[in-house]
Amino acid sequence: MAITIKDVAKQAGVSISTVSRVVNDSKPVSPELKKKVMDVIEELGYRPNEVARSLVTKKSYLIGVIVPDIGQSHVANMLRGIEEVGKMYNYDILLCSSYGDKNAELNYLQLLNRKQVEGLIIMSAKLEKDVEAYINAFNIPFVFLSTNDYREEYRSVDIDNEIAVYEMVNYLLHLNHEEIAYIGTKPSKKTKAQVKRDAFVKAMKDSGLASDLVVETESMSKDAGYDAAKELMNGKGNPTAVFCASDELAIGVMNYCHDHGIRVPEDLSVTGMGDIEMASYIRPRLTTISIPYYDIGAVSIRRIVKVLKDEEQTEAEIKLPFQIHKRESCMKRV
Repeated sequence: MAITIKDVAKQAGVSISTVSRVVNDSKPVSPELKKKVMDVIEELGYRPNEVARSLVTKKSYLIGVIVPDIGQSHVANMLRGIEEVGKMYNYDILLCSSYGDKNAELNYLQLLNRKQVEGLIIMSAKLEKDVEAYINAFNIPFVFLSTNDYREEYRSVDIDNEIAVYEMVNYLLHLNHEEIAYIGTKPSKKTKAQVKRDAFVKAMKDSGLASDLVVETESMSKDAGYDAAKELMNGKGNPTAVFCASDELAIGVMNYCHDHGIRVPEDLSVTGMGDIEMASYIRPRLTTISIPYYDIGAVSIRRIVKVLKDEEQTEAEIKLPFQIHKRESCMKRV
């Protein structure tokens, strides 16, 4: 026989309306009384009717999440942070994977609108104008995660990419490398790609070195990294180290080196960005900028909840700490 709200009220020695207020978080209840009711709910295994609950509270308790590819390890880590923190606040996640398709993003936004999600978390390589317009018309709180496009007026969660790249290039400089190359996607105004490129140029310029060893790619993939290494090693100069704007690019570079007798790190030190799972499995292990993907996901949904509870007072952009993991893909030049 199913446990009812009446059973919870009787066991806790409170009124049905008090249990309802605790379950729906609709009116203030003292911490002591709330704990008492929640303990009974857990003891009896009571599960409120979500449909009835949403009718009473006018809330769906749903957060929409759109990501490019759920199969990527760093995306999975973000989602774990979103889901675990969401559960703490009794929110469920509606997950959509767009695979970088703008039309898929629009279709999912329409779906999430029909599902009456209360908030939206989106991770997209590029924020298209029509997608941006639809999100703004949605009229719900939203957060961007590690999105390539920067919009100062929107809530976002990421690391400080400028400082991260600058510090990584300085690490290579401290290893006595002077001919350092940069591999990354073609930059455009107000994009993460531009921020990374500018940070590389600044680090080299501050050390009085040239920053013209640059290869632009169409994507951040391993194949793009492989092709970039081919271009770099056949006419772009004679680098002793390379910074790649993603771990996937770096792994592609290392694969090219392996296929063409270029030793890493003896002939070429290679660095990446992201610290994806493969970075610590490839040999030599990849030196990279570690991005706290779990924390990015956790902070993003916490921001959504704070807005829904009228608690959000922080700046639009939140930058989380990063680390440089120094591994065997780099060595000091003698």
